[in-house]
Amino acid sequence: MKPYIFSAILLSAVIGAGNSNAQSGSKGFTKLFDGKTTTGWHTYGQDTAGEKWNVVDGTLHFDPKSGRTGGGDLVTDKEYGNFHLKIDWKVAPKANSGVIFYVHEDKAKYGATYSTGLEMQVLDNDGHPDGKITKHRSGDLYDLVKSSSEPVKPVGEWNTSEIISKNGKLELKLNGVTVVKTTLWDDQFKALVAGSKFANWKGFATFKTGKIALQDHGNEVWYRNILIKEL
Repeated sequence: MKPYIFSAILLSAVIGAGNSNAQSGSKGFTKLFDGKTTTGWHTYGQDTAGEKWNVVDGTLHFDPKSGRTGGGDLVTDKEYGNFHLKIDWKVAPKANSGVIFYVHEDKAKYGATYSTGLEMQVLDNDGHPDGKITKHRSGDLYDLVKSSSEPVKPVGEWNTSEIISKNGKLELKLNGVTVVKTTLWDDQFKALVAGSKFANWKGFATFKTGKIALQDHGNEVWYRNILIKEL
């Protein structure tokens, strides 16, 4: 093989490795975000998406300083039971957000997405106060299970989170690394809930199907390449 051909192949491999994201290995997955509109999403308890969520360069961008009206957590129009979700995200400095799942949308009974849904934390670990709290850092199953490692990238860089839930077996991945494994809804899980801030929240983490939400925590955050496979 000629040296210049080998160099071109090597360069291509390096570039490909650097561009790894939620679209990698996407066979069998369906797009939850078309990259152009908020179709398929709405603000929790409302009919449409709040205007602070806008589509910019193929990303869902929450901009609290945009001057637009209406925010709130975005939720999917559809509910999911067993699923594999892939999603890219990045945060601004000092920002907090999250991917919430098994959300039961009944705003009259449950005021927020996190009233019922479990959350994979999205955070600037070093800049936001939650970064100092165990089980509140990026990749954690929020307030329930601490990540086994922290493969999160620096603020401003894209991360890929994956949530895989099948028949109660839950796995969270961050940038290709499994950071949380647990079993939902069994006695051990109920003990975790009883020892958390959600101990007295009726309905929390009890639903086995629900919507997926992107959290408006009042901070700037971007999401893209949102894909799901029903299992």
